[in-house]
Amino acid sequence: MSISFMQIIGLLKENALGMVMALALGPLALWVARRMRLVDIPGSASHKIHHLPTPLAGGIVLALSLILLIPVLHLWQKPISTLLTAATIVFLFGLWDDVKGLSAPQKLTGQILASILLIASDVSVHFFEGFHISFLSDNIITVLNWGVTIFWFVGITNAFNLVDSMDGLAIGIGGIAFAFFMGMALVAQQISLANFSAVCLGICIGLYFFNVSPARLFLGDAGAQTLGFILAAVAMIYTPENLPQGSSWFVPIMVLGIPIFDTTLVVISRLRRHKSIFTADQSHTYHRLVALGVDPNRAVVTIHLSSLALSLLAFIALSLTPWLATIIFGVVLCAGLVALFLLGRRTSQVDVISRNE
Repeated sequence: MSISFMQIIGLLKENALGMVMALALGPLALWVARRMRLVDIPGSASHKIHHLPTPLAGGIVLALSLILLIPVLHLWQKPISTLLTAATIVFLFGLWDDVKGLSAPQKLTGQILASILLIASDVSVHFFEGFHISFLSDNIITVLNWGVTIFWFVGITNAFNLVDSMDGLAIGIGGIAFAFFMGMALVAQQISLANFSAVCLGICIGLYFFNVSPARLFLGDAGAQTLGFILAAVAMIYTPENLPQGSSWFVPIMVLGIPIFDTTLVVISRLRRHKSIFTADQSHTYHRLVALGVDPNRAVVTIHLSSLALSLLAFIALSLTPWLATIIFGVVLCAGLVALFLLGRRTSQVDVISRNE
């Protein structure tokens, strides 16, 4: 389908509105966070190495911006309305965690509840139907699809929480992902999804202004988890019906490849050292790059450029035959495994700082 000039203008307008709204709400969110005592105090835990008390206001900016803009832009319709309702659950659990601190099972409870809400609205993968496995009943295939869907939502939600290890890092990755989902949804003529992604991209740009080093606010669990959950849902809703599944099924994996890579690296590192996967440390991609001698700001830029490169490859793969697209994905996968091995060798040089994430 052709893309009209007015559609592009509409996306730019919604992107600008999202950015302006986030910039306008930033000071208010900072005030609210301080009033709620949502402030990350340096030295309050061994891993908190920032220099100044920093409000955990990113989630408040994200939530308020969406609450104000979505009705105005007439985007409160399925599946976006269901997505936002489910994301509200994740946000509230994240905010609760920022205020009081939650255990890992308590966090997972909120994420699974939000995932079930989306599944109930038919936002789910249909992965196993394509295999035509004769000995599996329809009910078993449905349960398997639900299991993969929950794993995806919970995995990406926590991946963004994990990758949020440096100023501007997670929000930059989120902005890049929303930009590509906006473009890909527009090509697929999923206009409401493209418009929603444009708004979220604008909010990420506005939030980046406050979160870039030296950060005036942190995303907190409420911000990072909500951002990850929304992106996981957008990736699930994106369904290019006019493209072969063999060229499109792995596109969300590549667009969100950096958080997935970082989470895999961290989990493997912690398991190798017989640590709980919920024990925070400095085994993240960012910390390993710094340990290799990369300047902290350049380490963030390097990760952002890697995310941009993966997204570009995913966009290119959409226009290729399934075989060529699969080769690209295979090469990216092999490169990721090599990077895991090379960065994993830094495990013994990582200064481990424990806390409950």
